[in-house]
Amino acid sequence: MRNLSVPAQRTSSRTPSPQQRSQGSTQPYLTELVPGSVYAYLQPRGGWCVSNAGVLVGEDGVTLIDATATYAGARRLEAEVRARTELPVTRVVLTHHHGDHHFGAGHFTGSTVIAHEETREAMARNGIDLPAIWPEAGWDEIALRLPDLTFTDAFTLHAGAVRAELLHHGTAHTTGDVVAWLPEHRILFAGDLTWSGCTPFVLMGSVEGSLEVLDTLKKLDPEVVVSGHGPVEGPEVLDRTAEYLRWIQHLAADGTAAGWSPLETARRADLGPYAELAEPERLVGNLHRAYAECEGRPRGVHLPLKDPLADMIAFNGGPLHCTV
Repeated sequence: MRNLSVPAQRTSSRTPSPQQRSQGSTQPYLTELVPGSVYAYLQPRGGWCVSNAGVLVGEDGVTLIDATATYAGARRLEAEVRARTELPVTRVVLTHHHGDHHFGAGHFTGSTVIAHEETREAMARNGIDLPAIWPEAGWDEIALRLPDLTFTDAFTLHAGAVRAELLHHGTAHTTGDVVAWLPEHRILFAGDLTWSGCTPFVLMGSVEGSLEVLDTLKKLDPEVVVSGHGPVEGPEVLDRTAEYLRWIQHLAADGTAAGWSPLETARRADLGPYAELAEPERLVGNLHRAYAECEGRPRGVHLPLKDPLADMIAFNGGPLHCTV
């Protein structure tokens, strides 16, 4: 049986910008990636339900890549945009169906919401679901805003001189993940396909599929990667996310061979450097997905949330923390 320890984790080679260093707080902020046109909106407080976004400033309007978890969060994002341009938000691209990335979209009335067709179907099916999991988190008014425009494989949009290729490469974090790739600037808005400083989560997608998609994204040769959570990094975040997921596969193979449950396997595992990542309890949810794949179940097949959620709470030693 393999040792349930982890490989040494590489340190990020991307140095924080002066703006990032000067923040030193948990307040959201925009960091400029291309002068006057491309920004990352970062929420350093992190945690469940606290996600990043992207901002593309064109000639006639602003395109957002994700829209935060609440209308209050969307208003904070809008205020940061307004500090740089008076142009209206005309398009909102959703990277996937999890509400922490799209519940705020309804605030941007008059915009066109764009997503993968699987994302629209999942949004319609799930509705406003996160407040049922975290009723104490401080949710404000939310009205579900379904995408107006959907696609299957690829869609190109232009924000002034910036070309953004919206790409879907298969089931990974979810069944409908979309990245925004800016080829002229080698910037990748990866959504939750990559994770910077926090534990990856693939319960609603596929471990195998995520590894394949990460390999495809690596071939794009990005210089800057904006993850759905955590600071901006370089392409090393693709490798680190893949290393973690391969570790999950090894744990699942050994756990199923030994007859352990996902929770027991997680408790026996030596997290090593992964213990330093935020939300380590996601390990158990990932193992539920990896176990399903060891059993030959299809990628992205629905797994009821009840048991994985209970196991994550048990592994965490109490409720999962979320403050939107």
